[in-house]
Amino acid sequence: MLEQFFPNGMLHYLAGGLLIGAGVSFIFLMTGLVSGTSTFFSSAWSYFSTLPFFRQKSFLESRQWRLAFALGLALGGFAFLLTLGNGQAASTGVQWWRLLAGGALAGFGARMAGGCTSGHGICGLSSLQWPSLAAVITFLATAIITAQVVQSIGVLP
Repeated sequence: MLEQFFPNGMLHYLAGGLLIGAGVSFIFLMTGLVSGTSTFFSSAWSYFSTLPFFRQKSFLESRQWRLAFALGLALGGFAFLLTLGNGQAASTGVQWWRLLAGGALAGFGARMAGGCTSGHGICGLSSLQWPSLAAVITFLATAIITAQVVQSIGVLP
């Protein structure tokens, strides 16, 4: 029954989830900080902005390891491309302006929610934080409704 949802198998999803969980746990145990990606964005802005929000102590003190974290994400994608990706980058048929608009909306939503989907879904839920459960339910419901509307009006196949 699950095969219809995972036509390429589930093992790689399980392996990826275990690796992400181990990495997030390692970072938390070593630093005591949550390794959410949206916090990286805010801490990166602390290098350039003098706005009080970006000058918070937590952003200033954690920005070096968060840059290393982001570099690791990029290098991980590159390693996949070279090893399992057969040297071909994934591509989308979505126009650049739609990707830009979607990214801006997702970034705005992540800031309003106090973190991104991965931060709430992986770190927040694993530490039993109820606001994270509310955020994840909101993210998923919005994504499902948006996908259904977009598909029904024929914007995407």
